[in-house]
Amino acid sequence: MILGDLMATRSPRLQPLLADAAARSRLSARTRAERLQTVARSIVQVTLAATAAWVIATEVVGHTRPFFAAVAAIITLGLTFGERGRRALEVALGVTLGIAVADLIIVGIGAGWWQLAVVVGVTMAVARLLGSSQMFAQQAAVSAALVATLQPPTDTITFARAVDALIGGVVALLVNALVLPVHPGRLVRDAAAPVLQELAAVLEDIAEALSGRDQAFVQAALRRGRDIDELEEELAEALDVGRETAYLIPRGRRSRETVHAYADAAVQIDLAVRNVRVLARAARRAIDLDENVPEPVSEAIRDLARAVLALEAALEVPAGAEAVRRHALAAAGRATRVLEDTGNLSVSVITGQIRSTAVDLLRGAGMSYEEARDAVRAT
Repeated sequence: MILGDLMATRSPRLQPLLADAAARSRLSARTRAERLQTVARSIVQVTLAATAAWVIATEVVGHTRPFFAAVAAIITLGLTFGERGRRALEVALGVTLGIAVADLIIVGIGAGWWQLAVVVGVTMAVARLLGSSQMFAQQAAVSAALVATLQPPTDTITFARAVDALIGGVVALLVNALVLPVHPGRLVRDAAAPVLQELAAVLEDIAEALSGRDQAFVQAALRRGRDIDELEEELAEALDVGRETAYLIPRGRRSRETVHAYADAAVQIDLAVRNVRVLARAARRAIDLDENVPEPVSEAIRDLARAVLALEAALEVPAGAEAVRRHALAAAGRATRVLEDTGNLSVSVITGQIRSTAVDLLRGAGMSYEEARDAVRAT
């Protein structure tokens, strides 16, 4: 009863705190669920690959305790999407090499602390002679150290563990390609969408800052434009994975076409991002100098934002390229008409960046450089 009265007395002050704690709890639970959903595919693949490698090594090859078959499968699949493919193959081969070299050396010199140093040094040297990849050499050294410390060989050389490791690596690569494979088209589409949406938002912010002559807002837009670099890195990684996966999955031809289309557009999107950052700096300078930038310039920048959003649809449906062209050319034309009436330096610089960005977007929608340049000039 006393506790109830106390809660009732303090409830006006406790209620916001409790509501905030509940909101944070829901957010944390949702974040954990999303994290689990993201890695669920990898969990299934690793579990299946380790089990299959063990079964093949025991039932097909006849090894009694193929520890390294499961280990090699787990290590090979224990990579992010962007590190799979060629690098996963390097891991599988590196594990196999390390085990084979360690078996050879330890049978001759025995096991101990100085033998461990010899094994690791020789294995890394051999790995470097066979390939230039740092990952290849590291995995070979780790596997050799594992053999030298945990499972040193007896007085005979069988290379059974190297065979087990090779089985694990091969099984892991097959599982990665065939079991719940990444959909290349969806992967690059999901990575490109945030870049384009954020680029459009930055353009809207610049237009709003110019309209309101807001220094803080245009500075925030510039920072936001710089942050797009991280999203572009994710897109580049997705394109790398998409190219690899499109050639591995069955019926990958259509996916290859989609990935190639996004790869071509990504080059132009990167140029547009760079031009928009210059545009933001030019807008900041105009506001700092209190120069006259007529409202149609802001409208031209909003046209660019519409063209960016239209490009997202055009990459999926070629007919959507017409909307990109319409908005990009409207932006270039509107800004150029303002420049004819207002010849101050700020408007000249801003107009130049609007026109350059329009060319980038037109090229992203499928035009050649000459076609895009001539179309913008014609406005």
